[in-house]
Parts: sequence; C-alpha cells; structure tokens
Amino acid sequence: MEFFMTTNRCGFSYWNDSDLPLAVSLWGEPEVTKYICASGVFTIDEIESRLHTEINNFNKYGVQYFPVYSLSSGDLIGCCGLRPYNNKKNVYELGFHLRKEYWHNGYAVECATAVIDYAFSKLGAVELKAGHNPNNIASQKILLKLGFQYETKEYYKPTGLYHPLYKYIK
Repeated sequence: MEFFMTTNRCGFSYWNDSDLPLAVSLWGEPEVTKYICASGVFTIDEIESRLHTEINNFNKYGVQYFPVYSLSSGDLIGCCGLRPYNNKKNVYELGFHLRKEYWHNGYAVECATAVIDYAFSKLGAVELKAGHNPNNIASQKILLKLGFQYETKEYYKPTGLYHPLYKYIK
C-alpha cells in the first residue's frame, strides 16, 4: 500500500469506493461511534454514507479523515484528518476515530500531530478547529495535549448536543 504521509508507526492513505469493508471495521464498532451519532451506532447505510462523504470531501476540498494504517502490520488503525470548517477559507476541522484495539497507545496524538503539520505546511491553514462529544473526556484530553484551546460550545446535529469547540493557531 502507498502512503502520502507517514509517522514513526502510521501510514496515511485515501478512502476509495472499494473500502467499505474497512469502513465497516472502523465505524461499525459501537465503541468508536458511541460519541459521534445520536443513536451511538451506525447502520451499514450510514457507514456507506460516511465513506462517500470522506471521498467527496477529498474530491471537492482535497481533505478527508484519511484512513491510517499500522506500518508494522498493515492493519487499519482508524482515520485522522481534516474537513472544511463552515466553508471558511483555510480553516479546517481536525478529527480522528480509532479502532478500540488502538486506544491508549498514543496513536491519536501521533496521527493528529502529523495532520496538524500537514494542514499548516501543505494546505496553508490559518486555523484549525476541533470538537468532541461532551461525554468524551479522552478526546478532550487529546485536544488539550495537542495544544488546542477551548473556544465555545457548538451545536452538532449528528448527536443533537452542544459540543465543546477548540481552536488551534500556529
């Protein structure tokens, strides 16, 4: 597999239409999705829609929540990447979703650090945003460790909740 970006342990690729089984292995895990949608579980149709959203974001904006693989095993770790933030020029939203077996091993920070660098050095980002479900304390800790600063709360339609919103300016 070819990667457009790597870290010490991870390789970043692009989602494509043949990746539905990989998408299911990620967004089909209830532990992964419990904080990113109101029901806590994605249906197969919702997973397919999410995959197409990522592909469309890349085709339209050149960014997506890129699939991330272990360099040692080749297994899918999860995804980490960007999406446009409210159509503001050069402002992106950072996000990451990791398969449960990869939690608590530093992968989120490692991957997000690479994506932050990519956003500013390759895309000319002027600011990054990131949010998390108010019940997802692990994501909050990661964002603070990465240097994001709390800004406000923002309504997030997929969960029906107001999520803390953070900003990162280099």
